[in-house]
Amino acid sequence: MDVVKAIQTRREITSFQDKPVPNDILESILDAGYLAPTGNNLPSRELILVTNKQNLETLEKTTPYMEWLKEASAAIVITGRPDVSKYWIQDGSISSSFIWLRATELEVGVGFGAVYNFEDAKESAKREEWVRNALHIPNDRRVLAILGIGYPENKPNAKKLPSKEEIIYYESFK
Repeated sequence: MDVVKAIQTRREITSFQDKPVPNDILESILDAGYLAPTGNNLPSRELILVTNKQNLETLEKTTPYMEWLKEASAAIVITGRPDVSKYWIQDGSISSSFIWLRATELEVGVGFGAVYNFEDAKESAKREEWVRNALHIPNDRRVLAILGIGYPENKPNAKKLPSKEEIIYYESFK
């Protein structure tokens, strides 16, 4: 599958089959996140692969919106290093996108669980602390997101997108 096809067919998956994703496929998906570019080529993001069901069930409680994570075969937790780069959020986000597209190419589904919340520092601290404690993440790391990984239970329909004219502009905003 080429990258355009992966972009067009990518969907958020929140219902997974009870079928493990083989290690070689998980490693290939992790490689995509590893190979993602970072600002100034600094290692400001790290990836934690979680396959242990008990750990997945613990991570599912990070927010009330991640119930689907307990069904996933695996998760990739994306952490950031603000001490390494001020672009840690962007770097982690780009890594997340590369992971998602590679998973799509391999017909593996991804669910996105936001952990970091820039609008609500108290909520973000609560979520991040939960994940930090569950996975023994050092205090100098921020926790950006958790990506649930697994084979989709069903294929979601295509999303209705706004028209391109509402989103894309040329030369100026108007």
